[in-house]
This record gives sequence, C-alpha cells and structure tokens, in this order.
Amino acid sequence: FNTTQMVKERKEKKELAPVTRDYTLNLHKRLHKIQFKKRAPRAIREIQRFAQKSMYTKDVRIDKELNSFIWSKGIRNIPRKVRVRISRKQNEEDDAKEQFYSLVQFVEVESFSGMGTEIAKNQILIFQISHISLQKK
Repeated sequence: FNTTQMVKERKEKKELAPVTRDYTLNLHKRLHKIQFKKRAPRAIREIQRFAQKSMYTKDVRIDKELNSFIWSKGIRNIPRKVRVRISRKQNEEDDAKEQFYSLVQFVEVESFSGMGTEIAKNQILIFQISHISLQKK
C-alpha cells in the first residue's frame, strides 16, 4: 500500500462554473463565546468565510438585505439561523483579479426544519435559457 500512488490517482480540480445554492447557516454555533459588542460584525465575517469555502472564491459580496437582517436585532442579539442563497458568478469587470465572485443573498423562510443544501432550480433554468440563447447568436 503506497500513499504516493493515492495522491497521484486523485482527480484533478474541476473548472469553476456559475452555480447557485441555498444553505442554512447556524450562526449561533459560529458565534459561541464571542463578545457581545462584536457579534454582528463577526456574523458577517463568518458568512463570508463560509461562502469562500463552499464556492472557492475569494471575492465575496454580501447583499444589503442580508446585512440588515443580521443587524435587525442589534449588535448583540443576532438571529440563531439564517437561510442564504450563494451564487457564484462570472466577474465581468475588466481589471478583476478573480475570474468569479460569490454573491450572498438572504432567503426568507418560515421554518428551518428539513432544509438542507439545495441547488436553486429557478436560477439554473434562467442560466440555461440565457446560455442557449447566447450560443445561437
């Protein structure tokens, strides 16, 4: 049994493509033992860190609606859980360092029970339709 062979047999990295997924983030466990006056800013940073890790992009942009939801109960009392939609998008700026960026948006839900990670279906249809129409041109 040779570990160097296993390393060589690993699959190569896949190229990134635009994608949209919905996640439920438990902010309560991420902010355990964090000083009260630093909780809301830390929650924003934790959301950014999660988006970087899940979408493999360094450029993460947080929607104003999500930011206002996190800060809605003040700096100390942030919501325990939040449902977010993270979209990896093509960067269309000319002088961009990164090829893709992640946009994190707030998704309002009544209950968090039974909600796992989901690929946003309506976003995929819009992308496929626009992609097909671009190919025909």
